[in-house]
Amino acid sequence: MVSEKNKKPQLGHPPIPTGTERILFVDDEEHLAELWGEMLESLGYFVTAHTSSMEALETFQANPDRFDLMITDMTMPQIIGTELSKEARRIRPELPIILCTGFSVQISEKEAEEMGIRRFLTKPLALLVLAQAIREVLDEH
Repeated sequence: MVSEKNKKPQLGHPPIPTGTERILFVDDEEHLAELWGEMLESLGYFVTAHTSSMEALETFQANPDRFDLMITDMTMPQIIGTELSKEARRIRPELPIILCTGFSVQISEKEAEEMGIRRFLTKPLALLVLAQAIREVLDEH
């Protein structure tokens, strides 16, 4: 038996949360969309990744119940993340959305929250931070 005082402290990070939900991931940078899609799939999620916000909106409009969560970048050509979020929530008001941005001057966390966006994350993203945000958003939904 190991006494309490002889136990070694746990080092490292907490376990990365996983899931099996369906995520629509939108980022106009192809390498990021691909990388994050693969990382989220490795955590058990089913990911549909788009580099075009217009194509992502069309995919969502075609079958809005196909997704449990949308993760979108803010700065994109054609439709920016906030507009994409508004359109998606117009179709499905309860859809949880995580907005990611490298430029927080475009929108504040408070403004994003007022739009119904559940989480506002700043880039660069860390896998643990994103995975925890995904679980929190999905579990509160």
